[in-house]
Order: sequence, then structure tokens, then C-alpha cells
Amino acid sequence: QVQLVESGGGLVQPGGSLRLSCTASGNIVRLNAMGWYRQAPGKQRELVASVTSGGITNYGDFVHGRFSISRDNARNIIYLQMSSLTPEDTAVYYCNAFAVLGGQFYEMPYWGKGTLVTVSS
Repeated sequence: QVQLVESGGGLVQPGGSLRLSCTASGNIVRLNAMGWYRQAPGKQRELVASVTSGGITNYGDFVHGRFSISRDNARNIIYLQMSSLTPEDTAVYYCNAFAVLGGQFYEMPYWGKGTLVTVSS
């Protein structure tokens, strides 16, 4: 199994910044794409940002250059630096990873438990 542990969520004022972290651990042979998704109350889960093991990034349309995803392959950590936050960014943010475990030959998706980000004055 893969454990994804998120941290860094919390309450921030509109216009503020937060940095989320996600650490992957477990019997991982290869960690492929990792990313962040979010789900606001009453809405579907949506992609925020993703990054491949080679560093190729992809962002949700709503990001508009406000967020930046980065990755430390040596430590199996990804970060999401968020700035210019608005109340519409309030959601539970989930870490996602595609990993190949020992004894397996294909990747599987794994999810963290989520960290709440609240943007409010």
C-alpha cells in the first residue's frame, strides 16, 4: 500500500497564500504522476495541479497562474504553493499519486485523506 499524508491546510484570508505538502511512503517501486485535487461542498472533485516524475506539470483552468506545483523525487514529496487565494478556493485538497508497488507490474492510483483549506476573512 501507499500512504499519502497531506499537510499545510488551514484558514487564510482572501489574497493570502498557503503551501500544501504531500509525502508518499510505502512499498513503492516507482512513483509516477502525483497531483492535487480539490472538492468543495456540493461540487465534484477537480484537478488542481499534477506533475510527472519528469517534472511536466498540468493545472486546472481556474488556477490562472496563482498556484505552483513542485516535486522532490528523492523524498517522494510534492508541494502546492497557492497564492492570491479567494473564497472560491475553499475546499478539501486531496493528494493523488500513481504508484507501482513491489511485486506489481502496473501502476495504481492512491489518495490521501485530504486537508481542508478555508479562505475567509
